[in-house]
Amino acid sequence: MAGFSNNQIENAISEAMGLLERLLKAAEKGGRIGSMIEILLLQALAYETLDNISSASVPLEHALALAEPEGYIRIFTNEGVPMARLLSNTASKGIMTDYIGKLLAVNEVPSSSSSSSSTAGNLIEPLSQREQEVLQLVARGFSNREISERLYLALTTVKGHNSNIFGKLQVKSRTEAIVRARELGLIS
Repeated sequence: MAGFSNNQIENAISEAMGLLERLLKAAEKGGRIGSMIEILLLQALAYETLDNISSASVPLEHALALAEPEGYIRIFTNEGVPMARLLSNTASKGIMTDYIGKLLAVNEVPSSSSSSSSTAGNLIEPLSQREQEVLQLVARGFSNREISERLYLALTTVKGHNSNIFGKLQVKSRTEAIVRARELGLIS
């Protein structure tokens, strides 16, 4: 972090850790597993930023234990290289190696900046036939309502398909979905 001293960075991370600890207690009290996992991952990444891998392993292992039964994947893979390093380190200790293996395999999927020779086979999970139909109509400029009328689906179903498409393509908007789909050869 250019422009900041190590002391400033450590102080900021220390303050963030205090906040994360309070948020974790509230999430635990409310039984919000997803929030707990997110907070634990943030704690692990904060320790990783400080090169304190041994401390990072404690919240990471807790997050893994909560996430595996629920099948969480993207929450880990979205964190990129720092998380991949932490996961590799944890697996090297023989902890949850099967689950971590799945997470690391997903992390190896090429990013959207990969070469144009990418194919739909690079998707974490392939699009269903209906999702492909919705994506084609999105690419043609149809609104959700128009797609719903054209495919005889409820508007909420179309929105659900869009959400699934965004997740599978690892994008956050219709425009990004179209660009990514073209890169993968899903649409022309």
